[in-house]
Amino acid sequence: MAQQTMIKRKTLFQSKTTFALFCAILFLSAQFCCAQNANIQTGADQTQLYLPLLKGKNVGMVVNQTSVIGSKNVSSVDSLLKRGIKIKRVFGPEHGFRGNASNGAKVGDEVDPKTGINIVSLYGAKRKPSKSDLDSVDVMVFDIQDVGCRFYTNINTLGDVMEACAEFGKELIILDRPNPNAYVDGPVLDMKLKSGVGKYPIPILHGMTIGEFAKMINGQCWLPNNAQCKIRVIPVKNYKHDMAYTLPVNPSPNLNTQQSVLLYPSLCLFEGTTVSQGRGTYMPFTVLGSPYLKGTYDFTFTPVSIPGKSETPLYQNQVCYGLDLRNYNTETLRKSGKINLKWIMDLFNAYPDKAKFFDRKQSKQIGNIDFLAGVSAFKEQISAGKTEQEIRQSWEPGLSEYKLMRKKYLLYK
Repeated sequence: MAQQTMIKRKTLFQSKTTFALFCAILFLSAQFCCAQNANIQTGADQTQLYLPLLKGKNVGMVVNQTSVIGSKNVSSVDSLLKRGIKIKRVFGPEHGFRGNASNGAKVGDEVDPKTGINIVSLYGAKRKPSKSDLDSVDVMVFDIQDVGCRFYTNINTLGDVMEACAEFGKELIILDRPNPNAYVDGPVLDMKLKSGVGKYPIPILHGMTIGEFAKMINGQCWLPNNAQCKIRVIPVKNYKHDMAYTLPVNPSPNLNTQQSVLLYPSLCLFEGTTVSQGRGTYMPFTVLGSPYLKGTYDFTFTPVSIPGKSETPLYQNQVCYGLDLRNYNTETLRKSGKINLKWIMDLFNAYPDKAKFFDRKQSKQIGNIDFLAGVSAFKEQISAGKTEQEIRQSWEPGLSEYKLMRKKYLLYK
């Protein structure tokens, strides 16, 4: 009995110690985030620059859970309401206004229980605001944190909103935010492969903020019928593209850590393979694995159904063997300005049945690798054992031409 009591006390002590350590890590991470971002002021933070543009007007806002103001991360909708701004409608992108819907899940219109404002979903029955949605709106505000990738759908929503604003004569004010993955890399999208995860002829990493990308959409005449949207960008203060930036709020349910945000450009390509990226775990986009890699890798994880994150993940309730990248030094990605191709090359080489590696018939959870990569040659190059240098060379001259074109629209060095 005494021995059992001692074991219980020891377990309790270990639990408390672990919890205390976890809290300490969270505190230090928060402190590091604040120190790292201390001098940077987002467009939303600089209320003095745009409140005069909104006073006395009926405002529509394209926002989600990342749309925050100040160090306490107060919702920009809540903050502006308290400042007397009349917000008539809120428009929600993929994952919804509160950011609690799974990837790809259709989101319906609703009334926000906290504010009573009508929320129009732009990831359900429609992708852009209708005339009736904008009839009662004088000016639109776009304030969403992006992660800098072609297959992250916020830039598609931006284009759709710009199209509606141009069509119905509404000005769009963009509250700009830093890009945590602000380098340029990957093949430029072959427009024959245009899809929901690739709408514009840009590389995987476009290297721009939302405000800069809006300028590019106008400048390159990417809106239908060469339409132009009247935009006004409230720029980020004290920011340069080569600065590291820690997001104050998770941008989506499966990008739930800074590590996942920085690994996402490289790991999202695995969504077009039979390798799990950790959906169905609490460490998505920081691990890679498959049941068929047993014996090759020691690290394991088991995807399960997690409502609001991944209800039916690939390899649900199956042990996956692969790579643990939670401690990978993501600075190497940012400083090199290159996505990591070695991981997909290595896991393909390790996969026992290579003919199935890119085969979508294996599961409904496997995406189209051609759409994700943006070119059909990518899977053929991996399958043929091409070197990284050979693969990268095939991205030219498109990638260099894009980099040159991009310079015309930059707001930050």
